[in-house]
Parts: sequence; structure tokens; C-alpha cells
Amino acid sequence: MRATGTFSVKSFVPTDVTPEPAIATALPVGLAKLEKQFEGEVTGRSATLFTSAYDPASGVGTYLAMESFEGTLNGVAGSFNFVHSATTTGEDRGNLYFLIVPSSGTGGLAGITGTGDLSIDADGTHHMWFEYELS
Repeated sequence: MRATGTFSVKSFVPTDVTPEPAIATALPVGLAKLEKQFEGEVTGRSATLFTSAYDPASGVGTYLAMESFEGTLNGVAGSFNFVHSATTTGEDRGNLYFLIVPSSGTGGLAGITGTGDLSIDADGTHHMWFEYELS
């Protein structure tokens, strides 16, 4: 099955966590906590731990996000975790990874497995979709 939706970031809060031991690299490493709101066939919210090695000036870097979602996919309610990452050179997006965490589903989404992806339009609209199975 496929569920598609749009999302907006309701909060993006950088944390004071820093890697130990401190190791200098060409890109700064950071951690932030996000809350997202979803609409469409994907409806609900997520709490996200977002870590990255990224240079905002050049747009070069890699992120890794672990999300806890609660809401509905195609009207089926529950919660689950998913993880995604990507790398950008400032002009493209590659090395994509997206996975629904096995055994993380609850409620009607218990037993969910699958993948997905996200995209961002030129106008800043964020899209996310899940390709999933319920067992």
C-alpha cells in the first residue's frame, strides 16, 4: 500500500549535545529535536531526533533522522518508528535511505513494514510517502 502526505515542521530545536571526545572535522556535527505535522493520506504528527554533518553556507552534508509517528495511514490509526537519511552536495540529494522500523507499530499499524521517501518542492512544500504492508 502507499500513503502520501505533506508535512510542515512545527518546531526545530537545536540541542546542546556535542560529540565526545570533540573531534574537529570540515563539517560541523549537530543534533536537533523536531516536531512535524502531517496532512493527506498520512495524517498525524512525529517527534524527530535529527543529526547532521552539514554546512549551511554551501548546502553540503548528510543527515540522519529517527522519527516516532502517531496518526493514520489511509485512515488506519496507530504509531510506529521510521528512519531516513540523505546526502546533498548543495544541488542534489543522494545516498537515500528510508525504513519503517520492524516491530515498532502499534494499534491498527501493528506489524507495519516497509519503506518510503520524501521530497521538497521548489516552493518549500514537503512531501512524504510510505510504501508499506500490514501483517
